[in-house]
Amino acid sequence: MKILVTGATGFVGKVLARKLVSLGHKVSVLTRDIESAQKRLPLLCEFHKWEPELYPPSSQAFEHVDAVIHLAGENIGDGRWTKKRKNSIKSSRVLSTRNLVSTLASMQNPPKIFISSSAVGFYGKNKPVELYEDLDSGKDFLSNVCKEWEQEAFKAKDYNIRTVALRIGIVLGYEGGAMKKMLPPFWAGVGGNLGDGNQWMSWIHIKDLVGMIIHCVENNSIQGVYNATSPEPVTNKDFTKCLAKVLKRPALIPVPKLALKIILGEMSDLLLGSLKVLSRKIVESGYKFKFPDLESALNDICKNSTNEFVVEHWLPLPIDKVFSFFKEPKNLEKITPKYLNFKVIKQSSNEIKEGTKINYRLSLRGFPMWWQSKIVDWEPNHKFSDTQTHGPYNRWYHTHEFEEKDGGTLIKDHVKYKLPFGIPGDCVAGNWVQKDLENIFDYRRKKIEEIFKESLSTPN
Repeated sequence: MKILVTGATGFVGKVLARKLVSLGHKVSVLTRDIESAQKRLPLLCEFHKWEPELYPPSSQAFEHVDAVIHLAGENIGDGRWTKKRKNSIKSSRVLSTRNLVSTLASMQNPPKIFISSSAVGFYGKNKPVELYEDLDSGKDFLSNVCKEWEQEAFKAKDYNIRTVALRIGIVLGYEGGAMKKMLPPFWAGVGGNLGDGNQWMSWIHIKDLVGMIIHCVENNSIQGVYNATSPEPVTNKDFTKCLAKVLKRPALIPVPKLALKIILGEMSDLLLGSLKVLSRKIVESGYKFKFPDLESALNDICKNSTNEFVVEHWLPLPIDKVFSFFKEPKNLEKITPKYLNFKVIKQSSNEIKEGTKINYRLSLRGFPMWWQSKIVDWEPNHKFSDTQTHGPYNRWYHTHEFEEKDGGTLIKDHVKYKLPFGIPGDCVAGNWVQKDLENIFDYRRKKIEEIFKESLSTPN
């Protein structure tokens, strides 16, 4: 299928796009900034410019699109809810959805499926009952935003488009979202309950949210509103106890309700509001959770705390020619930014093969260092990996794959890495490293095209 995604460079969007591509789907992306999106989402996607609150997207972005997944919206947890921010939060959801559906309405052959995100905030701040999809909305700010958001989304039904709204809970994952803010204090041993800790938290593992979205795309019987939360909501007190257990840290320092109110203002409702949202409806549709309980979810997130970076790049060249270039370590010097002062020093065999060790010298943020990697998974013309045996990372495993595709070669880079000091290292330097990798691989893509320019412009 060809699937169009908005919000693809966000926390959930990046994981979703990677999964869709890995499943063989074609992905089209609507974004404010194409150049930035190509760095943050370096997959083989189409990119189309769109200002969500200002105008409907061009119908050209929807060419041959089968499904639309709408995730765009300003992060509600990034600052106090001033009047300006509240307007921005609302317009980034309501106006963007209105503009998106406007384009769908204008098409002669629109996509068959439209999935829009919503939020459990629909139900209100504090509800002492189990919450199902058929209940009315609350009366506060977030409830009104979600209500209008969904109303705009379901206008797509008027154009014979199967429409789904997912009311998403607290999304848990290692590379962003709520966990990114919770892990540092808990790891330092200064975590604790928020307020009295009795408020219910409706959460979902990011892998389950992505799986649920794909489940909705693939099942024609699914339409309407679905709660996108785990089957087992927990109280904040139980969440705190479970996270402390997984991290093997104390959690003895509660944050008083009054302090949260003073520091965060109205936004404190996100942390203190109690919502026990149940996901029975999506389970009855056939979805099976990978992480139905909190302990399994937190164990997966905290104990498998490996960062991933995935890049795809297509060249209209034969696979043997492309592989011949990449198997030569000296060519790495040509496609690495100058500021890294990257230099290949020596290698343990004249020709690269399984087990070859290669020594490099480079400079990271002004600090000189040397790096040794070992070649593994050696499959000429198809695949090889380099794994760090000495260097700046706790773990570095970079897999290069080459696939014949559309008369050329698809280059896939999949990097798995861990920073020194684990979770604390990520908290301190994770964002810097991520941005560095985005810039390095973006430079590499452009440099490769420049190197092969003559071949690219010469007819076969």
